[in-house]
Amino acid sequence: MPKIHEGSLEGSGLKFALCVSRFNAFITDRLVEGALDALVRHGVPDDAIEVFKVPGTWELPLVAQAVAHARQFDGIVALGALIRGSTTHYDVLAAEVTKGLAQVALSSAAPLSFGVLTCDTLEQAIERAGTKGGNKGFDAAVACIELVRVVQGLSRPA
Repeated sequence: MPKIHEGSLEGSGLKFALCVSRFNAFITDRLVEGALDALVRHGVPDDAIEVFKVPGTWELPLVAQAVAHARQFDGIVALGALIRGSTTHYDVLAAEVTKGLAQVALSSAAPLSFGVLTCDTLEQAIERAGTKGGNKGFDAAVACIELVRVVQGLSRPA
């Protein structure tokens, strides 16, 4: 039987950074609420959570990188909302922000979860920010707790 590595969802003793886009704040504010709810429900105290707001999703990789290199947090949750418009701006941002955040996670080895909505319509974004699609901020925060615990498990002696 193989050894299985799986992180717990116990957040006590951990510190998290939420990196949040202010653009589409009517959506991202709901994502933040969901992420905060998830972290607190899983044992992370309020004073172990810091929120870093940036103008838009384009700026998320830079602030996530700065947070990762500061090494003050166990995990980073990136939150934003991109909604398709009538130009190619959405496509460029969705691709580059995703690549940028992946690069931050891989180059810094910081546990980072992706909570950036990439939706075709405003209705889809609303659904994913706390209505019938659940709250993807909540989901990203829970995923980040688990990711932190998996990574921590690799550094502990057997």
